[in-house]
Amino acid sequence: MTAPAPAPVPLSGPRFQTEPAQLYREMRREHGAVTPVVLDGDVPAWLVLGYRELHQVTGDPVLFSRDSDLWNQWDGIPDDWPLLPMIGRKQPSILYTVGERHRERVGMISDALEAVDPSELRSYTEKFADELIDGICAKGETDIVGDYAMLLPVRVLARLYGFRDEQGPGLVTALNDMIDGRERAIAGQTHLATSMGRLLADRKDDPADDVVSRMLTHDSGFDDFEIAQDLMVMMAAGHQPTADWIGNSLRLMLTDDRFAASLFGGRNSVAEAMNEVLWEDTPTQNVAGRWASRDTQLGGRRIRAGDLLLLGLQGANSDPQVRTDGSALTGGNNAHFSFGHGEHRCPFPAQEVAEVIARTGIEVVLDRLPDIDLAVPAESLTRRPSPWLRGLTALPVRFTPVAAH
Repeated sequence: MTAPAPAPVPLSGPRFQTEPAQLYREMRREHGAVTPVVLDGDVPAWLVLGYRELHQVTGDPVLFSRDSDLWNQWDGIPDDWPLLPMIGRKQPSILYTVGERHRERVGMISDALEAVDPSELRSYTEKFADELIDGICAKGETDIVGDYAMLLPVRVLARLYGFRDEQGPGLVTALNDMIDGRERAIAGQTHLATSMGRLLADRKDDPADDVVSRMLTHDSGFDDFEIAQDLMVMMAAGHQPTADWIGNSLRLMLTDDRFAASLFGGRNSVAEAMNEVLWEDTPTQNVAGRWASRDTQLGGRRIRAGDLLLLGLQGANSDPQVRTDGSALTGGNNAHFSFGHGEHRCPFPAQEVAEVIARTGIEVVLDRLPDIDLAVPAESLTRRPSPWLRGLTALPVRFTPVAAH
């Protein structure tokens, strides 16, 4: 008599906060590289944890499509399902467009971001970072996540897109509510959509040298609603993971013996810590999703047409077939999945913008607060309750008080 198959794993609960690495190991041991999971409301899906399997899924956009119309669960999804902002009905954004039209969208976004002057981007980031540090540097202690990392990327992105600086805090709140996928998710999405709509209307009347104006005048022929959808995706994908990249990198540098000297060392150590985070503690842990366009096999599993596959980026990054020695530094190896893979990966100019914001943000902290140290035991640090994004709820630090600039 054969043993019953292990039950699907709920994609929720405290272990995604406390011990995701152990959880992914257990999933892989009990279920293999492709794990059955259930989402809020007992909605079934597959979580792809194997590096090779994830490469296969992201590399075949025909068999594993981004077209969410294919989903075989729509009949049972209520209109107030909290994950709709993350796993939405098909919408006219880059996330759900496929084929040639998708490639045209990537071109429009890449052109708009490539026109951002790198020195100007760094200057904006330093300006906002210094303003934030000015607000905390005399206190001698702060939560460097809540008072700094969570406020910085969206302020820079808002400036690049064309928002007024004072709109930044409201956008931060809306984005965090939307991404956490809880009761305020849909309200956050609504605020972001309304803000984007107003900005587009303003820029149509009064173009400027910003990302929104460049997208509006691009020759690819997308309408205002489509551009607004893309801008929402870009804002969400550009803010929270970058904020978590800053926070997770600072945590690593403050708690890990491999970086003990790096706070007082050269700037190479910042880049090294940032790359290590993308392997070990990536801000974007799991991504929705792909839908099977026909029945197929993956990782020894029978996948049916219309099944939802979630991309387990952190699980794949820590696949023992790839990371044989998890304690060794990865150096310059960037074969991780943290920016995705295939034609739906994060556009390269967007990666560069995120990297400049994160690295500059970390360097400003270390320049302005050179003796920064953790103010609580490392084991007491906690993470936000999200299986999608991994970031600290707080990173309390102390330092010698210094005067504002």
